[in-house]
Amino acid sequence: MKGFKQIDAKDIKDNTFKLIGDDWMLVTCGSHDNFNMMTASWGGLGVLWGKNVCYIFIRPSRYTYEFIEKNETFTLNFFDEEWRNALNICGKKSGRDIDKVKETGLTPVPCNDTVGFEQARIIIECKKLYYQDIEPENFLDPSIEKHYPKNDYHRVYVGEIISVNVK
Repeated sequence: MKGFKQIDAKDIKDNTFKLIGDDWMLVTCGSHDNFNMMTASWGGLGVLWGKNVCYIFIRPSRYTYEFIEKNETFTLNFFDEEWRNALNICGKKSGRDIDKVKETGLTPVPCNDTVGFEQARIIIECKKLYYQDIEPENFLDPSIEKHYPKNDYHRVYVGEIISVNVK
């Protein structure tokens, strides 16, 4: 990808708690001709099954859910603060209702079998390894339930990190 340099996942310099929880990410899935993205601030990076992985959470009601269910790969895109409005749009509006690329001014770029964004400063490409639906009967802390007033529990996806591209 033009303007990006591929690095090893172990060489990501950012604090991942800040990167995901404060800066947010765009989870993007689909082909260059047919994709969707959504803003997320829940997830993580780590090691599982001897692989560098990410884990993300997507509610079945989200349009991106349809794409991640049908595709094997997805990207996590991280931006500088100047793109906060684009992240807000992608978190509050559905790709079923608007053209998010047009609304945000983001430029999609091919990323192997999926899509990243030219304006991102980090693009992490992942291949799905596993999923599990959140089951409320497994909550050990009852306060977690407040995140689900509509009983719309997330599906957790674990993805193997197959490339990390940075500017």
